[in-house]
Amino acid sequence: MDLPRSFTIRESSHRVLNPITPEKLATLGSAIGLRTDMSVLDLCCGKGEMLSTWARDHGTTGTGVDISTVFLAAARERAVELAVADRVTFVHGDASTYLATEQVDVAACIGATWIGKGVTGTVALLARSLRPGGLLLVGEPFWRAEPPAGETAPAHHAQADWETLPGLVTLFGRLGYDLVEMVLADEDSWDRYRAAQWLNIRKWLDANPDDELAAELRDELTQAPLDYIRHERHLLGWGVFALMKR
Repeated sequence: MDLPRSFTIRESSHRVLNPITPEKLATLGSAIGLRTDMSVLDLCCGKGEMLSTWARDHGTTGTGVDISTVFLAAARERAVELAVADRVTFVHGDASTYLATEQVDVAACIGATWIGKGVTGTVALLARSLRPGGLLLVGEPFWRAEPPAGETAPAHHAQADWETLPGLVTLFGRLGYDLVEMVLADEDSWDRYRAAQWLNIRKWLDANPDDELAAELRDELTQAPLDYIRHERHLLGWGVFALMKR
């Protein structure tokens, strides 16, 4: 059970595996009022940057779950680097079936709502591990504007039926939650996430020209920057939304 190698190649230099900068991640932790007595569950935690930096900055404890052995190894190294290895735990497993042994104060899925087959299922999955009165964090793309007539999203947008921002907030309400905080990516945040992938791919291609993935990633590097500029940078938003049950 692991992620395909293409994911770990594409995000090899990233600490945060979505379009939120470290500064915005810190803003989020402060905005939701983290305290030393709070516990955090992060499903699809990636390299664990959120859990480890929040443990360092706010004294929280946390558990991260991810399917990638490569990302989890990086997460554990980062926890040691930040001297919080005694406060965070990383579990190799299927986040879509994970249930915390003890209910947590904050349950998060940041940019991986496919584990619940969308926002609705992911909110329900997170709620199973959340204490009454706790906080859910959902990271999700949304359309900032409708694509121009005749323009379609790239094929890799399997979830091209994402909501608009008003539609996403309306959905949270229909699910019985108040939106109580949010931190949104901007175009620069997207650039730092997506453009960094291209350099990672190029460096890998230069070092591995005969690898079985080389042709596939060469095609991706040829097309991805244009797709991003045409279809994503000005149209696709992304944010982390803090929710409390009504």
